[in-house]
Amino acid sequence: MLKSSTCVAAALTALIATSAAAEGELNLYSSRHYDTDERLYSDFEEATGITINRIEGKADELIARMEAEGANSPADILLTVDTSRLARAKDAGILQSVDSAVLEDRIPANLQDNDNQWFGFSQRGRIIFFDKENVANPPATYADLAKPEYKGLVCIRSSSNTYNQTLLASIITHEGPEAAKAWAEGIVTNMARDPQGGDTDQLRGIVSGECDIAVSNTYYFARAIRKDVKGVSSEIDSIGWVFPNNDSTGAHMNLSGAGVAANAPNKDNAILFLEYLASDSAQQYFSAGNDEFPAVKGVALADSVKSLGEFKADEVNLSEVAKNLPEAQKIFNEAGWK
Repeated sequence: MLKSSTCVAAALTALIATSAAAEGELNLYSSRHYDTDERLYSDFEEATGITINRIEGKADELIARMEAEGANSPADILLTVDTSRLARAKDAGILQSVDSAVLEDRIPANLQDNDNQWFGFSQRGRIIFFDKENVANPPATYADLAKPEYKGLVCIRSSSNTYNQTLLASIITHEGPEAAKAWAEGIVTNMARDPQGGDTDQLRGIVSGECDIAVSNTYYFARAIRKDVKGVSSEIDSIGWVFPNNDSTGAHMNLSGAGVAANAPNKDNAILFLEYLASDSAQQYFSAGNDEFPAVKGVALADSVKSLGEFKADEVNLSEVAKNLPEAQKIFNEAGWK
């Protein structure tokens, strides 16, 4: 159960009481497109008295807009999805370092930028799904996914997809570029079809019989458990899943995260908002409202997420992974991954 807005207010009292920023406004640039986030914003407004002004759009568009606005940008916060975009925003010079004992204490070190310019607030596992009837021995690791025995069976998104870019960058971080290139080439060979659509479309590919194995983020599948998702929910019992690398590095996790804008006119309010996103109440809502894994350890999971079972998460430093994103794109191109 989600906590009431009264409980949210209670949870934030300590933060707000010590902040002179509990008034005014906050200009939020967000590429998160989930209706359920409305509750996150309204609870913050009710608890603090701060009005959130939102500008929503695609991540790359918002980053370009903040670059163009420069010192005159009204943006206080950039909220977006995936390490690759957070790293892109940092490299563009549109974020600033944040000094917050709350964030340092609450957010695991591997989910923070090394310079504290961005922080991860929710996670999604990028894992393997399979047709239970047709695949008796599903891949147990990401490396297995590229083995010849799975030739022509795999559905996966394009190389331009940020989730795939960060996954490959994590493989580079763990195993080096040569192993990563061999993996990418193996996946291309094993594709059941040219990359197309989003993660839900990869799951639909299993249901339709176009492929027997798919790679998707966990929250797309968990959502189909919680509510009706066309082309997935009706046949969800036929789909199995594997959290890869459970006996080694653990399953790759990508982020939804945020940072304070470099020229934030309401910097104190922006930091308070990030601290709020790290509160138990907000963390619980990331799971219950959007089927994600909280960034803060120990926060209760939604039933849909909990039903996926326990697993080992990769705790690699995502700032280090971000450094390998250019190499990942180069490898994708060389491997012929469309």
